Amino acid sequence: MTDEGAKKTPLYVREENFNYDKYAELADDVYRYEVLDGVLELMSPGPNASHQSVSIEAAYLLKQSCNTEYLVLTAPLDVILSPENVVQPDLVLIHRSRLDIVTRRGIEGAPDLAVEVLSPSSRHRDRVKKSRIYAKHGVPEYWIVDIGTRTLERYILREAGVYEIVDLFAEDELVVSDRLPCVSFKAGTLFVDVFPAI
Repeated sequence: MTDEGAKKTPLYVREENFNYDKYAELADDVYRYEVLDGVLELMSPGPNASHQSVSIEAAYLLKQSCNTEYLVLTAPLDVILSPENVVQPDLVLIHRSRLDIVTRRGIEGAPDLAVEVLSPSSRHRDRVKKSRIYAKHGVPEYWIVDIGTRTLERYILREAGVYEIVDLFAEDELVVSDRLPCVSFKAGTLFVDVFPAI
């Protein structure tokens, strides 16, 4: 097998009984992984152009309005919620009063907001597995951005430790959050450079 062919095959596919220490020792094979409930999972191939465009637009809009109060960070970046849960949300917000969770290893603890932009191969993972993990570790607000429907779903963590969808924003509706008062942009703005064929 040529070197080029070797790069296209991930070294790891699904490994159980995994934790952050094992994750940190992985050989670099250009793929991205997450540890979900102690299972190493290969993330989908690199995000396509539409996914990247939406992620960048979301970061830009949040940076414009929230940068004074929040640190805005994008993937790839390890968010270490526990030794058995290491995730890479597309975007996170961390209040500047909590910057002690930003370390050399990544983010060690729950961000104030986690955002996932859905890809066809990540729908189940983002909606079910990661949603449950974010809730379990106390991420107070979670957004799912769906390129297919051009919507932003806003979930908040309830006292029972589960997310409840409280808003579904589309088109010209203003995205706002009572927990993140700096947020204010039209939902449709996220999708200005989405490519219909992708």
